[in-house]
Amino acid sequence: MASLVQEKCFNHRTREAVARCPRCGRFFCRECVTEHDGQVVCAVCLRLMVPGGERRRARRRAGRLAAAGALGVVVAWLSFHAVGRLLMLLPESFHEGTLWHSASEVNSEQ
Repeated sequence: MASLVQEKCFNHRTREAVARCPRCGRFFCRECVTEHDGQVVCAVCLRLMVPGGERRRARRRAGRLAAAGALGVVVAWLSFHAVGRLLMLLPESFHEGTLWHSASEVNSEQ
């Protein structure tokens, strides 16, 4: 295991680490840690230690998932809409069926 002197801050890769969070095990610089109940912890672990911290995090995660799902539906709809518009731009001669009849006639003759 590397010594603390050789480690860099998890958030700031150019700064030396001065402490290791006992909860997550990551190394941090002076700006990224704080003391809470006699322990030096990082900001993420401190949020989880505060009552209601995990619930807020779960709500945010659920909100992000809902937003990603809605965005996926919108992107899919726009894609299908664009394909439909492109098909409508094809010339009428393509839609007359001559292209399709030739393939079906070959199958029926066999």
